[in-house]
Amino acid sequence: MGMGKAGVMQSSLGVEPGVLDAVAWPEGDGYAFRVFFAAPAPRDRFTDAPRPGCAAVSELREVAGGMMVLGHSAALPLRLALAEGALEITPDLPDLAPFAGLDTLLALRLEEPAEVVLDWLAYHAAHHGAGGAVIINRAPPDSATGGHAEFADALERGLDARGLTLVVAVIDSAVPLGKPGWGPENHPYLAPDAPGKDRMEVPAHDLWRAPLGQSLVYEIAKWRYLARARAVLTIDVTDILAMRAPGTPSAFDLCVAAKGGVVLLAGRRIYPWRVRAGQPTLFADHICQQFDARRGIARWGVAPEAAGLQNTWRAIRVAYARPEPGHVVPFWRAMALRVPGRSASELAPKTSLVEDPALLDLATRVFGHKPIRPPVSAPKSAPAHATEAGRTCIVTTMKNEGPFILEWLAYHRAIGVDDFLIYTNDCTDGTDTMLQLLQAKGLVQHRENPFRTLNLPPQHAALQAAESEPLIQTCGWAICMDVDEFIDIKIGDGTLPALYAAMGEANMISLTWRLFGNADVQGYEDRFLLEQFTRCAPEVVRKPHQAWGFKTLFRNIDIYKKLGVHRPKGLIPDLWDQVKWLNGSGRPMPREMFRNGWRSTLESYGYDWVQLNHYAVRSAESFLVKRDRGRVNHVDRDQGLNYWFRMNHNGCEDRSIQRMIPALTAEFNRLLADPEIAAAHAYSVACHRAKIAELRAQAQPAAFYGELTGERLERLSRMLHMFGSAVFNAGPEAIPRDLHLRDLPPGFFFTVEHSGEAGH
Repeated sequence: MGMGKAGVMQSSLGVEPGVLDAVAWPEGDGYAFRVFFAAPAPRDRFTDAPRPGCAAVSELREVAGGMMVLGHSAALPLRLALAEGALEITPDLPDLAPFAGLDTLLALRLEEPAEVVLDWLAYHAAHHGAGGAVIINRAPPDSATGGHAEFADALERGLDARGLTLVVAVIDSAVPLGKPGWGPENHPYLAPDAPGKDRMEVPAHDLWRAPLGQSLVYEIAKWRYLARARAVLTIDVTDILAMRAPGTPSAFDLCVAAKGGVVLLAGRRIYPWRVRAGQPTLFADHICQQFDARRGIARWGVAPEAAGLQNTWRAIRVAYARPEPGHVVPFWRAMALRVPGRSASELAPKTSLVEDPALLDLATRVFGHKPIRPPVSAPKSAPAHATEAGRTCIVTTMKNEGPFILEWLAYHRAIGVDDFLIYTNDCTDGTDTMLQLLQAKGLVQHRENPFRTLNLPPQHAALQAAESEPLIQTCGWAICMDVDEFIDIKIGDGTLPALYAAMGEANMISLTWRLFGNADVQGYEDRFLLEQFTRCAPEVVRKPHQAWGFKTLFRNIDIYKKLGVHRPKGLIPDLWDQVKWLNGSGRPMPREMFRNGWRSTLESYGYDWVQLNHYAVRSAESFLVKRDRGRVNHVDRDQGLNYWFRMNHNGCEDRSIQRMIPALTAEFNRLLADPEIAAAHAYSVACHRAKIAELRAQAQPAAFYGELTGERLERLSRMLHMFGSAVFNAGPEAIPRDLHLRDLPPGFFFTVEHSGEAGH
């Protein structure tokens, strides 16, 4: 260990293979000692049997993947009695005096340059009263920013140049756990035991690592340097404490004042919007946070004397010490310094980054820097109340849905939808010609799906094309949904105006799926789906993965950049606080959903105001046609037995939407009174029936239909709440063949080994 002229002390760990550090101090007529091992050894490896010249071991303590051995020795070097012999170690004497009474930072350094660490030291000295720092250097010896000696020397020169009088110790923790030519067989502590006994495995001698990424490093730093410090804060060299108000106690003061001597440090990750080309990244470039980040970083501060030295220091806590309630010290972690060479968009989604006023103030006023700031946006001017927003438009894609179009169209017109933008492709049942007819009569807008020219799945291609359509650009409300989905409004008179009135100034509402099964209906009938299918999934249904998917009714105010299947996408980050998003029960959605959420959770689901009835399977015969048609989004996935099993929920009953059947019937009859529309509908129904007959005449579809309508799958459709998510991925073949016939006990649950997530 040596001490430089600017107060930089250096020490290296790894005194012996497998031994990280050893510290001893005079006590009585000899020395008390602590020896730190890289990994726990079997406790019977250490022996209490008297052995001439060997130290007395008083305690073996496992600490964070390592082992600390405590005891007393009459002299140094130290000899530990082991079952296989004796291990000789020369401990260092602790260097406690330089940090006695100082407010000290205890930090890890990865490969941050000395200039960054000097900025870090200078800031905490000037604004938080830090008097010293112990820095655990985890950089490898060949680091481009300096190994141990190079870093320590650069730090020493920088302290001199800046006139800083801090006391700094640098501990080298990136050491080889072995020496050239020295293997485990050469060391009694690591030597293999007789066959059948435990042995300690260590890396090869040429493997370099930072063993003190383990929490043991904090104990080593305590006993080597910090046992007499006034207070210690564990933040890394990429972390800076938030500015404190003038006249308020520092974080160090709070540690000393805390009843147990410990306070919690709570960190948030921060990011630059962009760093100027060719310029080094600075703390002051970090002016953004993620608005939707929920997880923070836990660290701690301690007054060693008050907390008790026997309480182990670990990475995120002091053992047996409870932080002082109400004293939480905030800090920021500069991620572009911690993960150098990456752009902000590689470190965090740009749609989540927002400028933080406190960080901007720190960058400009305290550091005197002019960071690159994110752009400033404004939402489209629009009336405040939801009822005044304007027309409502549905965007959808279809293929061979002719028999079901009129019911879906009539229902949504009856509840208040104004406009329909419908894309079709490759129809053979009159779907496209019916929609062209409906367009000519001013009821919908029909477009050919451009998915082939855009090289996208049909649904995604349609949404991309729709963004330039006048209907979408000028509407007040929009939703992307399918022809097998029906908006079920449960409040007021069941119409969109009633829903908008309840929403107030909200601009988005999620409509969580309620999966409706076939209710054991096997044959196709030209009747309303809403009359035939009343069996469904329960409200609380977290599996299969698709069961709680939602679609989103949103105001067209340019907070998001583009349409998405489940919700608008491309949030403009500085407008995140303009998002006023409700769930289906009128409660605010968590901000973690704002960017990418597409399915409800226990925290966000709701059905009290509105739900989306999803008739994904309809009758067994109609499902044959759906399977033959293929999917509009996941075009490479078969809608076969597993899909039917996942989506055919018949365990509960829900008739709430049926109160709208009179309004549906009136609008349906009005449309059907037009002879051309009636003829188009009849043609599609005939095509659908003909396709069913064609498929049922073929061996494979006929066998498939027989399985769908068999007793086993019909019974299983009422038992889906009993199965784990992995069962839905594996399919019904993973379920015992006779399970549906057994007398199952209350609370029965069945699952299988997970085999991957199914697509939605």
